[in-house]
Amino acid sequence: MFKKLDDIKKRYEFLSEKLTDNEVIADMGTWQKYSKEQADLTETVEKYEEYLEAERRMTDAFELAETETDTEMKKMLLDEGYECKEQLASIKEELKILLLPKDKNDERSCILEVRAGTGGEEAALFAAELCRMYLNYCGAHRLKVEEMDINATELGGVKEAVYNVTGAGAYKLLKYESGVHRVQRVPATETQGRIHTSAATVAVLPEAEEVEVQINDKDIRIDIFHSGGAGGQNVNKVASAVRITHFPTGIVVTCQDERSQFKNKERAFKVLRSRVYDFYNGQSAKAREDSRRSMVGSGDRSERIRTYNFPQSRVTDHRIGLSQYNLEAFMTGDIDSMVQALAIADREALLASTQE
Repeated sequence: MFKKLDDIKKRYEFLSEKLTDNEVIADMGTWQKYSKEQADLTETVEKYEEYLEAERRMTDAFELAETETDTEMKKMLLDEGYECKEQLASIKEELKILLLPKDKNDERSCILEVRAGTGGEEAALFAAELCRMYLNYCGAHRLKVEEMDINATELGGVKEAVYNVTGAGAYKLLKYESGVHRVQRVPATETQGRIHTSAATVAVLPEAEEVEVQINDKDIRIDIFHSGGAGGQNVNKVASAVRITHFPTGIVVTCQDERSQFKNKERAFKVLRSRVYDFYNGQSAKAREDSRRSMVGSGDRSERIRTYNFPQSRVTDHRIGLSQYNLEAFMTGDIDSMVQALAIADREALLASTQE
């Protein structure tokens, strides 16, 4: 651990020196690269320097106490030494957390997809409520949400909705939401008051850059068709909707929200890149997870992660066994405490795996 910290400190000092080099300053790309790397290391280096300073003070206090003849002064030095020792133990735990491997996608924007699952129209209505919940949550965190594609039902439900969520840390805030969300409640159409169970699936995909995902023309088919939806002069009159099929993965992306065929194609490619990136990134992640499974699950969209029980006003996350009785507020986007609990559980599981 401490060798790694020494290496990080040396790298930080090297970067600090390079950032004052005239040649590096003249090359904006290199300067930005070094500057970002240095910024990523700053918190760890500062905490390590705090540890080294506490260690130095502890050593000095104990060494002076050994030669001190004055009883009162000796006690003061020993107290300071033991206080520094406790401080070192606390800082060491913080350093362990800072050294945990970071998710390279955390600071990215993301694609948010919500689909109705089992349960017919009730599932579609629940999916629409999840969409509103996430829109409010993103708004509270000042993330920009752009509707990419939506397939609505006549009763106000959603069969499928795709959003582009942009802003620093968007993926980090939403990544634990991937999976099956189950709802238990009495539908408005139920005449006998029976509780029904329905479901919706959520997928959160880190947004991929063009340079990260190469999509060859020979690997795709692009279909242009008339858009469908709730009325409007453009519907069924202008062939502006776009469907892209990616043969190597079998992924199909449809975008028909814009009147412009060009814009729909641009949006469809953005979603396709993220899905292809997630497909291949997920395969390598699965191989790594064969030896360690996180407490918060694999992020597989087929995994049931949460139940929303309306009669009891309870929301339960099955990955960490946490239940909260604030369902009304939760559905309006007040999900921070749940997200934070999941992040802590994930960090603790990762920390435990590094000590095995």
